[in-house]
Amino acid sequence: MNIAWYGHSCFKISGKDVSLITDPFGKEIGLKPPATSADIVTISHESPSHNNREAIKGEPFVIDGPGEYETKKVVIKGIESLSRNKEGELSETNTIYIINIEDVRVCHLGDLGEKSLSAEQLNAIGNVDILLIPVGGLCTLTAKDAEAVIAQIEPRVIIPMHYKLQGLKGNLEKLEDVKLFCQDHNLNTDETVSKVSFKKKDLPEEEPQYIIMDTGK
Repeated sequence: MNIAWYGHSCFKISGKDVSLITDPFGKEIGLKPPATSADIVTISHESPSHNNREAIKGEPFVIDGPGEYETKKVVIKGIESLSRNKEGELSETNTIYIINIEDVRVCHLGDLGEKSLSAEQLNAIGNVDILLIPVGGLCTLTAKDAEAVIAQIEPRVIIPMHYKLQGLKGNLEKLEDVKLFCQDHNLNTDETVSKVSFKKKDLPEEEPQYIIMDTGK
């Protein structure tokens, strides 16, 4: 199973015979929208920075809310949560996705703004192999907030997303730099990868692994 990052909250997760795109963004945010095909698209919430379905080629199966889904041997669970509005209040809907592909469980938190997950949410999330977590603040988790959520979920691999990138426009320019998240883990922000591959048997068993990705540009 492979993971590539297009920037913001948009990843391409690929198995042997299937591919999935999370939160494709529109050009309004200042980044180049993903120009790729996929079998499945997940939308965490209805914002131009997360819901550009039209950018994805082909006729993907689109998932845009809580529920349980299965297509092309990929099992996906959408879990209800909240994001924050411009005033910082927890009032916007957000869907957390658990994506089970090739026996690897990936959790994409979308624009999660809740600093602590409930027991019900954690039970629905279950065991997580790879966590895709926002760390840039604004409507979602700050680097400090992310640490608390990571401690709750206890994933085996952590990949930060939704942070300040060159080219972002509008309010997204105010996102925090990923360096704030990296400082707590002695991570070198110059050591990035554009694509990572995982097999269930090779995932870390004890200490979690932190991976900083780039867009391959």
